[in-house]
Amino acid sequence: MHIQERNEGDIVELNRRICRERGAEQRDRYRAAVLAIQGLQTSEIQVRTHRSRGFVQRWAYAYRDHGIEGLIAQPRGGSQPKLSRELQKQFVERFKAGPTDRDGGVCRLGGKDGVRILQEEFGVAYTLNAVYELLHRNGLSCLRPRPRHRKSDPEAQKQWLERAPLLSRKSSKNTRTSRSKSGSRTRRDSASKGP
Repeated sequence: MHIQERNEGDIVELNRRICRERGAEQRDRYRAAVLAIQGLQTSEIQVRTHRSRGFVQRWAYAYRDHGIEGLIAQPRGGSQPKLSRELQKQFVERFKAGPTDRDGGVCRLGGKDGVRILQEEFGVAYTLNAVYELLHRNGLSCLRPRPRHRKSDPEAQKQWLERAPLLSRKSSKNTRTSRSKSGSRTRRDSASKGP
């Protein structure tokens, strides 16, 4: 490859960026440009960077055409989110508030309820996994203590436990446990001793 240094001192700047860069892919972009400026062939740069031919050529030519700033990766596109950030916040607040009368009398909301709420109240279709990801991104976790129904009465539960009949009693017989792991009922040291 015959790539010329665009501006004086670019190699020094590229080497400085190589030392500071934490991302391996970005670091290899800088390395590919430096090695191309030093006159190495594509195949030699591939061996040194452990990257494909296309990677080496793409970034060496990006430096040739745009300089050091041409080596910085641009944000990759993606599909637009189904809910805006504001609607996501509204959904999370609705989810945190807990069940309402519209939720069919459940004592807590789960992922499937999130799918239903998004469909019915926000008009967007989400998969169960997408709902879990949305909740996770907003600081909610699927791990939580055992739910308590909003209509539960702790005083009534305490009274019931006091009046409840005992269903089983502890055995008064003390059962001796054997040290043997085989399940045999022979006495210890009763086996015949060999010669």
